[in-house]
Amino acid sequence: MAITEHDVASAEARMQAVRQTGYAIDAHYDRTTSRIVVRLASGLDFSFPIDLAEGLSNGSPDDLAEIEISPAGLGLHWPKLDADLYIPALLQGVFGSKSWMARQLGTSGGKSRSAAKTASARENGAKGGRPRKSATG
Repeated sequence: MAITEHDVASAEARMQAVRQTGYAIDAHYDRTTSRIVVRLASGLDFSFPIDLAEGLSNGSPDDLAEIEISPAGLGLHWPKLDADLYIPALLQGVFGSKSWMARQLGTSGGKSRSAAKTASARENGAKGGRPRKSATG
């Protein structure tokens, strides 16, 4: 498939539109709060805890402190962790891949406590717990 001048111009226009939402001019790791702090060209600063982002939670402070900003300002890269995050996605609350985000949601859902969940667990326990899986053959 050949790439035409029109394709290139169209891609550049899309990138400029994305950059209008904000692009990073500075990023650093704040050791006192264990957060990544990002400054956008618009003057907006935002931060997020390292445990919230895919690939950062197991990084050492020195590894987390080494952050590269992509030339377009739309990406953050941690070379020692081989982790990458996309600024427009971060601004939309997306802190990793779809599968990683789904696992995070499932983990937090499994930890939830409610009166209904507690009552159901007690009722199942009184009946002998979760039924055993039967072998089908």
